[in-house]
Amino acid sequence: MIERCIDFSLEIGESPVWDRARDVLWFVDIPKPAIYSLDPRSRRVTTYGMPSMVGSLGLADHGKLIVALRSGVHMWDPSSGDLEFIVHPEPDLDVNRLNDGKVGPDGSFWVGSMHDAMPRAPTGSLYRIAPDGSCSKVLNGLHVSNGLAWSPDGRTMYHADSRAPYIQTFDFNIADGTLSNRRTLAEPDATAGLPDGAATDQNGVYWSAGVTAGVLNGFSPDGVLVRTIDLPVSSPTMPCFGGPDLSTLFITSLSGQGSGSRSRGTLLSLRMEVPGVPVDVFGKPRSIGLGTAHNPQFQKATR
Repeated sequence: MIERCIDFSLEIGESPVWDRARDVLWFVDIPKPAIYSLDPRSRRVTTYGMPSMVGSLGLADHGKLIVALRSGVHMWDPSSGDLEFIVHPEPDLDVNRLNDGKVGPDGSFWVGSMHDAMPRAPTGSLYRIAPDGSCSKVLNGLHVSNGLAWSPDGRTMYHADSRAPYIQTFDFNIADGTLSNRRTLAEPDATAGLPDGAATDQNGVYWSAGVTAGVLNGFSPDGVLVRTIDLPVSSPTMPCFGGPDLSTLFITSLSGQGSGSRSRGTLLSLRMEVPGVPVDVFGKPRSIGLGTAHNPQFQKATR
């Protein structure tokens, strides 16, 4: 059964991230701009205003989060509200804003940019922000960088361009965060659902939010569409596995037009048969060869 988790609307809900230390879900409304935390047991939501548009976030050490704002990438302390600037990957490219971002198995924050006007132009890029604050450009020529996720063993990275449109995979080197062997996983069109945010489960299925079709599309590691889940919203933006056993799938959406009626952006949840791959923590790379078993989020989920 699919449930609504909040009683207010989101303009562009995005970037749900499960925080196992606090047992809360973080998510954002990009243009509000705000970060939210949800306690799924009490349904209590806490709102944190941000100084500029917030595209995405990830977990960091000592209870902090790493956040991608329009003004750059910052470390944020929810307890004090303090923002510490790290780097701006594109300080002189005003037409772009930072979009989808996640912490990878290498302990770095991977964040992409997008052309923030219509029609979308290929001015976006994908960046790797290392724990020491250094920033490197990994991909360029993107319309809307999106769909970041990693396989259960951390050795495959998924990435999408929502307007190209395609989903691609890369061999991922956990030791240094380098990519190789680029290939196309799928090319879903608007009818099937242009690829937005994504998450992987522990069977290696890549769950992509079909933002133009009101669905979640599940692709096997070899690109076969193994399942499509219809959602009660027109424009889902990103799934995230959470809860104590990582078997609750949370899904953000944006306000938009679909099937002749306007759908409010919201946060949904549903139970899945296969639990998800836990998210990584900025500054804490996985031990090579140990995959998710070394991830503290995975250790808690399997207790």
